[in-house]
Amino acid sequence: MKGTTGMPFRGLLPLPQGPWLIFSSSPAGQRGARDRDAAGGRALVFNREEESLLVLFVSLLTLTTFLALYVFRSFDDNRLTSWQWSVSGAQAGYMFFALLAGIVLAYFLSGTTLPRRAAGAVLFAASFAVAAIFWREPEVIIDAGRYFTQAKYLELYGAGYFLAEWGKAVPAWTDLPLIPFLYGLIFKFFGEARIAIQVFTTLLFSGTVVLTYAIGRTLWNETVGVIAGVLLLGMPYLLTQVPLMLVDVPMMFFMTLAVFTTIIALRRGGAVPLALSVAAIVLALLTKYSAWVMISVLPVIFLVFLKERGGVVLGRAAAIAGAAGLLIGAAVLWKYDVFTEQLGLLQNYQAPALGRWGESYVSTFLFQIHPFITLAALFSLAVAVARKDLRYLIVCWLVLLILVLDIKRIRYLVPALPMLALMAAYGLRELGGGRIRRYTVSCIVFSALVTSVFGYLPFLTATSAENLKNAGEYLDSIGGENVEVVVLPQPRTSVNPAAAVPILDLFTRKRIVLSGASPEGRRPNSVETSPVRFTWEVKPVYYPDSAAAGGEEVAAIVVISDANGSPLPSPVLQRMAGHRLTKAFEVSDRVFRYKTIVRVYEPPEGTRGHDL
Repeated sequence: MKGTTGMPFRGLLPLPQGPWLIFSSSPAGQRGARDRDAAGGRALVFNREEESLLVLFVSLLTLTTFLALYVFRSFDDNRLTSWQWSVSGAQAGYMFFALLAGIVLAYFLSGTTLPRRAAGAVLFAASFAVAAIFWREPEVIIDAGRYFTQAKYLELYGAGYFLAEWGKAVPAWTDLPLIPFLYGLIFKFFGEARIAIQVFTTLLFSGTVVLTYAIGRTLWNETVGVIAGVLLLGMPYLLTQVPLMLVDVPMMFFMTLAVFTTIIALRRGGAVPLALSVAAIVLALLTKYSAWVMISVLPVIFLVFLKERGGVVLGRAAAIAGAAGLLIGAAVLWKYDVFTEQLGLLQNYQAPALGRWGESYVSTFLFQIHPFITLAALFSLAVAVARKDLRYLIVCWLVLLILVLDIKRIRYLVPALPMLALMAAYGLRELGGGRIRRYTVSCIVFSALVTSVFGYLPFLTATSAENLKNAGEYLDSIGGENVEVVVLPQPRTSVNPAAAVPILDLFTRKRIVLSGASPEGRRPNSVETSPVRFTWEVKPVYYPDSAAAGGEEVAAIVVISDANGSPLPSPVLQRMAGHRLTKAFEVSDRVFRYKTIVRVYEPPEGTRGHDL
């Protein structure tokens, strides 16, 4: 089909647009022909009768896939959003009908298209709107408390203190400084509000969607780029991670940025593209140690463009590698002792434990990522091999690396998900009929939204982590500036019960004082090889205890325990003499052993508070 590679929307009138359905369509007048794409391959375009049969087939396959996942949900061993506990029998019924409605909507929207210039903007806006649905999710992963702790040091003591004391007074564990530093700046300038963090992480997610689109468009064409960007909305697990105060989604953004800027720099040269590439690489390397492994995709990019463009690429690659190496080397030398200690901890503790912390590929690639994406990615391998398309190596490298290294924890796979989306888009491009391609991708997205909005989100908001969120909001509604927190031991879990304090702090504007009446928790021996070991070793020093804050008035005493109606130790009872229980947050689940049941005790009405 002559001309369709450069102008995939030629011959189309602008129609009403759907936010998920912004990929290119072949002109209707040329159905039945074959479309030669930028890589030199051929994609089938179907006539009206064939298209109708394919729509019916995709519809039935979408519904059947959902039912199959529900029936075989016992194979989903994801540690957070397993179908075993997030999709019950009652839920499956209305989720099925919601999916049916989504399929009908997908069909009507699949007839729409969007001018090329608006693709990036609509991708950004649509992905931001979808991710914002999950802002009401609690902080369900206790690692968030660690990043909050580091960020609060910057908020309280400034950026200079943070950089000077990172790894010393500022506990670093195995974390690199960039993301906590950015979180701290947000707290510093916008206040200690979770919504500010969520807006930031959602902006990074939407930025990743646009960067994924840009990579696909640059390597191949508009069709691949837009499909890939949209497919990031077809990964239900990823959507639940966007609002959390973690480093995985930010790392995904910076890794994708490093890949895109390096592609542009090697293709075009010039001082600005080269400088942007260097900056993006350094930022990516300062997000997380796993980025040091994933950055191996950059030599692959170099080799691909060396083959295509010859020796001109050598100088550009040398400039990028040299400048980035000098900058990251300077950072390592500056904090050499900290980096050495962290790498030792990774080698002796985290690496051996990966096998125990993992999840199966069945769970990751069939339940937590829509199966159509996985199948399309597998199909794309055969297509790329048949075409001898070297550029495909750029997008498949990270996914193959993860498989070779046998990394099975889905959180560690998050930064590679844009590349998986590009692989799948490369395969789905073979559905040359614009409408059937749009319809298939739309079914993927609606399926993922049904799973995440009607399955994962209700489950996550029904965990005990919701209590900390609700308690923080309640504390902000009462008078006073200080609240005293009592933490009771939790013998059924290896998590330090005090790990709940920073997360409660994230949800309230009150100043937290640690109660001297809290029983001292015993560190279990099993924690040495546990993924929650950091909860015993990362302890913020900026929370005063009740003795140090003597004489200050408290608006309430907050008790965090692992069960409804847990008996209170004598010192706690004595401390709360004269206080009454005014609010209890007792949402509980049967999945996680670590629980945060919160009870709030206030002084009698008519008194302002009680002196510490």
